[in-house]
Amino acid sequence: MANQPLRILLVEDDELFRLGLSVRLQQEPGIEVIAEAEDGETAVALATRQAFDIVLLDVGLPGIGGIEACRQIKQKQPQLPVLVLTSRSQPALITRLIEAGAQGYCLKGIAAETLILALRSVAAGASWWDSTATQEIRAAIEKPAESAPNPAKQVTPTTLPVPLTQREQEILSLLAAGKNNQEIAESLFIAPGTVRVHVHAILQKLDVRDRTQAVIVAIQNQLIDRV
Repeated sequence: MANQPLRILLVEDDELFRLGLSVRLQQEPGIEVIAEAEDGETAVALATRQAFDIVLLDVGLPGIGGIEACRQIKQKQPQLPVLVLTSRSQPALITRLIEAGAQGYCLKGIAAETLILALRSVAAGASWWDSTATQEIRAAIEKPAESAPNPAKQVTPTTLPVPLTQREQEILSLLAAGKNNQEIAESLFIAPGTVRVHVHAILQKLDVRDRTQAVIVAIQNQLIDRV
């Protein structure tokens, strides 16, 4: 039985850019752009009416905007991954995207092959934060949180109910470097399925719901060396 194509909802208000991106994506075997939207409201409506494997979402949309569209999509379809593709790059934006539930972030202008890899990775359950976003996440975390109403979760290897193993720390470090499961498996010479098992254990031990939160907690609490 042939594999099903990756079904994409493409959300972009620039008509020419959207057309070019759609044409390029559909040249790739196993990828199909099955719906397009040019504003946040339409994107949310489509996401609730049709079956998609991933949403490729611009931030600077008319109407409710990309961040609110992401939040509403995740509220209505929690299992539907959202990958953000935007020309904007500010730490505050990245933080808001994480809070809204986005699984990944790419800057416009990246190579098409990289974007396709990001789409496949996020659709498969991985997070994808490009190097720029990863650096900005760290920069935002490391600034003194003078006005933060809630202190960050504080944990140490010794206070964890079940300490991280050496292998889990290695995998967490690679997650912080922006690696996906396949890349981690290749780096450590283990199977991708083994990586998934370790990641699941890491999330449970750190009491977080996704990889991005695990990296943030790990950096804040110096559980891993900064990359």
